[in-house]
Amino acid sequence: MHISNILVVDDCVSMRQVIVYTLVNAGYKVKEACNGKEALDAVTGEDFDAVLTDINMPEMDGYTLIQRLRALNNYKHTPIITLTTECSTESKKRGRDAGATGWIIKPFNSEKLVSALHQLDV
Repeated sequence: MHISNILVVDDCVSMRQVIVYTLVNAGYKVKEACNGKEALDAVTGEDFDAVLTDINMPEMDGYTLIQRLRALNNYKHTPIITLTTECSTESKKRGRDAGATGWIIKPFNSEKLVSALHQLDV
């Protein structure tokens, strides 16, 4: 799967700006959503090759978003990476159980984020 179009979901405007800046500079097309509910609205009108989501957000948290995305035919196998401050083993297990492909802890290293996406781009 070639990754070129990414949905970034985070309730923090400044964090979204940093992520978007990083991804756009790496050559990706990016769309933003401020919570899980807005992200679900975005995926009904467009197919994304990957989703980066925070966990702790208003309206709908990242765990619920991941579960709802996995229930959609177009997103059963789409890479979904959490980008969050949550770092406990329990949180990571909950993310995996929901269907997350990977887990990156904030603050993140831009090169590692892009590298993780390149590894998924096979």
